[in-house]
Amino acid sequence: MPEVTTPAHKDGDFFVDYEEKVFEDVQAEEGQKALVTFHTVAFEGSIGLVNILQAIRLQRKGFETSVLLYGPGVSLGVQRGFPTLGDEAFPGAQNYSANLTKFMKEGGKVYACRFALQMLMGHGEPSLLPGITPIAPQDVLDLKLLHERDNAVILDTWTV
Repeated sequence: MPEVTTPAHKDGDFFVDYEEKVFEDVQAEEGQKALVTFHTVAFEGSIGLVNILQAIRLQRKGFETSVLLYGPGVSLGVQRGFPTLGDEAFPGAQNYSANLTKFMKEGGKVYACRFALQMLMGHGEPSLLPGITPIAPQDVLDLKLLHERDNAVILDTWTV
């Protein structure tokens, strides 16, 4: 067996050049909007958290940013915790809540479909994180159409 002569990696080492940016740092022009839609289940993959982080980034770039939680995506906007609401039963368990709350505190708007909230997830409006606006199922399409009409940046994500 050949001898390994390369030193082992250690904490603090880099595997990639994370400082090099290939594209210009695009900032919103006056009045530009963005909409990020979530049709995903909390804790079933990383896309929910990634989308929240993208929404925060869009907001910080100057876009008037909204998040739409619909279908199973409303599960990202409900209060959770164990043994009591707000408790973090395992590291990262409150990532959705913490980042959606941060997004809203920075001026972002979050909407949750009432149909999905009650029919699909079995929750009521009091289950939503404070600051999330519940909307009628008919508003889901209209919210998207309003953003389309305003030439907004729209990030749509579906997982099943």
